[in-house]
Amino acid sequence: MATALHNLSDYDLSKVPDASNMCFGIVVAEWNPEITGALLNGAVSTLEKHGALPENIHVKTVPGSFELIYGARQMVLNGGYDAVIILGSVIRGETPHFDYICQGVTFGISRLNATQGTPVIYGLLTTDTLEQAQKRSGGKLGNKGDECAIDAIKMAKF
Repeated sequence: MATALHNLSDYDLSKVPDASNMCFGIVVAEWNPEITGALLNGAVSTLEKHGALPENIHVKTVPGSFELIYGARQMVLNGGYDAVIILGSVIRGETPHFDYICQGVTFGISRLNATQGTPVIYGLLTTDTLEQAQKRSGGKLGNKGDECAIDAIKMAKF
């Protein structure tokens, strides 16, 4: 379903498991900090809302979205997390850089999910404009960070 038809922060509370005994890793890109900071706030607050203890939510930053792959891999291999969330924002520019970064991160996270035992939740916003990213990071269309937190809880319980 297209995000324009669904608010990213809407979900059925009754279908979300208790997260009080779960531990989460979050890797967040420093690039586009207005957006990634809002995504991070959404993810953390939603995890806590569903019982995750603050000391069981570990946040690490990486310079940009491409480095999310490495950060997630390190958390998967070394962290003992029930799930790892990646959060980033890539906004289309005038060069093909957008396509390379988006494809690379998607492939890298897909590969981690296919080969490792810890779910990695894909929270990379890939938008054409800053306005679109703002709408998806706490604006009119909700917060992708909320959605990623719910996905992390459900996949940790899987």
